[in-house]
Amino acid sequence: MAASQAYLEKAQLRQSYRNVWHTDLTNAIKADFTCCCLSLWCGPCVSYMLRKRALYNDMTRYVCCAGYMPCSGRCGEKNCPELCLATEVFCCFGSSVASTRFLLQDEFNIQTTQCDNCIISFMFCLQQFACICSLVACIVGNEELSEASQLISCISDMVYWT
Repeated sequence: MAASQAYLEKAQLRQSYRNVWHTDLTNAIKADFTCCCLSLWCGPCVSYMLRKRALYNDMTRYVCCAGYMPCSGRCGEKNCPELCLATEVFCCFGSSVASTRFLLQDEFNIQTTQCDNCIISFMFCLQQFACICSLVACIVGNEELSEASQLISCISDMVYWT
């Protein structure tokens, strides 16, 4: 409970940061079309590259999900940070991208916009719902629910790409 309160307080604190992104979400494609195209074809690769860059290529600073998720610091990441980061970006892609974003926001005091909050929150909700549907489908053996989970996950990816 205390951890979730700390995350909520941190999210509220981001609203008072003074700096803004050099490029907002609505202009990202124009600003770096090559990176956006590469992320479309290999999002986890771009996420890996950006997290390393955010850590100044110092993988001793790496913590799973940049310390923003309950699993952070509990995944053995100090022993093999490159493997843990690769696992994070492939298995928890949305969380990985958002965590890198939060890491940069907190380091450079960059404020969150309402558009950012809306898109990111909606994407997280869709991902969590897809995960729950997938788990339930596995437990009860329901093929339709499994397909619905894949569809929801696909929609979540499309929201993320927006």
